[in-house]
Amino acid sequence: MDIKILGSGCKKCITLEDRARKGAAELGLETTIESVHDPVAIAGYGVMRTPALVIDERVVVAGRVPAVEEVRSLLLQASRA
Repeated sequence: MDIKILGSGCKKCITLEDRARKGAAELGLETTIESVHDPVAIAGYGVMRTPALVIDERVVVAGRVPAVEEVRSLLLQASRA
């Protein structure tokens, strides 16, 4: 599973990355996690507000930091797809 955190690298972006790592670890998922800071690349996803969470090239959350439970749920849904 490929996870990307889109944003400037601010505190919210770091928190989202930490929650994505925690959620994936709790589910025992094998993932790669990448931070994307390039504004052009972020715009390529159609994201206007960061941070954003992208799972397997699909934007699932933008403009907020979801709780670990929500991240875990999103990862679980993506793993079943």
